[in-house]
Amino acid sequence: MIADTLDLYRKYTGEESFARIKRYDTLAQMWEDRSAQYADLIAVEDDGKRYTFAQLAEDVAGFRAVLKRRGADKQRVALLVPNSYDFVKAFLAVTTLGCTAAVLPVHLGEQAVLGCAKMFGAQALIVSSATEGAAALAKQVLTVVNVEETAVESVSAADCKGSDGCAIVMTGGTTGRPKGALLSNTAVMQGIINSCLGVPGTFEQRYMLVLPLSHVFGLIRNMLAALYSGSTLFICRDNRNMFRDAAAYRPTIMVLVPALADMALTLSKKFGRNMFGDALKTIICGAANVPPYLIEEYNKMGVSLYPGYGLTESANLVSGNPENLKKPSSVGLIFPEMEYKTVNGELWLKGKNMMDGYVGAVEEDAYEDGWFKTGDLVRFDEDGFLYITGRIKEVIVLPNGENVSPAELEAQFNTLPFIQDSQVFEDADENGRRFLSLEVVPRATEVARLGDIDTDAFIRDELQKINAKLPSFARVSKIFIRTSDFERTPSMKIVRYKKCK
Repeated sequence: MIADTLDLYRKYTGEESFARIKRYDTLAQMWEDRSAQYADLIAVEDDGKRYTFAQLAEDVAGFRAVLKRRGADKQRVALLVPNSYDFVKAFLAVTTLGCTAAVLPVHLGEQAVLGCAKMFGAQALIVSSATEGAAALAKQVLTVVNVEETAVESVSAADCKGSDGCAIVMTGGTTGRPKGALLSNTAVMQGIINSCLGVPGTFEQRYMLVLPLSHVFGLIRNMLAALYSGSTLFICRDNRNMFRDAAAYRPTIMVLVPALADMALTLSKKFGRNMFGDALKTIICGAANVPPYLIEEYNKMGVSLYPGYGLTESANLVSGNPENLKKPSSVGLIFPEMEYKTVNGELWLKGKNMMDGYVGAVEEDAYEDGWFKTGDLVRFDEDGFLYITGRIKEVIVLPNGENVSPAELEAQFNTLPFIQDSQVFEDADENGRRFLSLEVVPRATEVARLGDIDTDAFIRDELQKINAKLPSFARVSKIFIRTSDFERTPSMKIVRYKKCK
């Protein structure tokens, strides 16, 4: 089925913003046009300095000359640069020179940097003064370019094609093994276009970047969407300072994972003010399950929090939820022109925004007849809104043969306002008998409102009320109340327990 949602997204976006959405074949075309259109506006604010679109365009052209002088044009070039103006400059220079930018997480060690660069087929590596040490081994086999190198001359953007590679972004794929998703210019541009749909007032905003640019959510929905829309991108270099930075910068839009949105909300309630500033109007939230509680509580503060769904393999965005208050548990409507179907409950996708394939590893079961198999279990309601009910690889097969999706059960327990996060897992007793257990992290601000009672007993009772309504085979046998958060991945997703904890 092809998603016929363009008119709906036009309505939700607003005619004025919708009319400003322009399609480009390549990132180079987009940057040349938008940097000229918004030349005098501030593109990036970083480390106390402001850079206009014109200044950024000049620096990008200069760094293209550096890359060409070092023989790095028309190649795959790895980036090992922290979130910074220099990253923005380098990424745009690489991709508008006709190269493919392989974005590496900056926490990688020497061997991992060399291994990833080789896995992605990079012929050159861009580093900063902060990451030069991690490139020591790579220097022996790759051309290493410092992002601070300059050139007197400049080089124009290359004449690229939509089918040319644009970026390689690391992902665990459907199996969890590290690899890179190869995104063409067409895919990246479609991801950027999707970023502009469904949110009113998309253009000329003040974005604040707190997500890593090595993650597709930060790269496309935060950095590239800001540049495309003539917005300013404020770069928070250290998330320990993000609330101080927000108070000074006053962003109008944030792109967040749920864990960060929840933390900011907790502090906002504690101090009686929005920790991201009184100018904030919009939060784009994804990369993990978004609890309806966040949508409702931010709405009370005058902030619209929009959940969405995407994958690295889909250039980030597959769906967005413009009806966040009416359907808070949904990840929204599939974006226009995307092809989709469900097979045994699993979502399969085709579309302009889909990757060209994996680099560095082969997943033989990732595709079937040209369809990408997401590994996500889903359902659609009568209005075409999408709901994620779990992951195939996380499904627990019980001793009686019943299949249970932990995410679907967790969504039930997470409806309680005093539950911040939960995890359902397969447990076992000393005799090896298997059963389901539940661990929860209470939400401190809501627990504090319960007053002078036995809060643990109260929470257990409320969880048991939900448990009793579940099918008998899906009920949990044990409940644990945690005093600390779950272990999380770099993208703030909960690290799931093995089949038996």
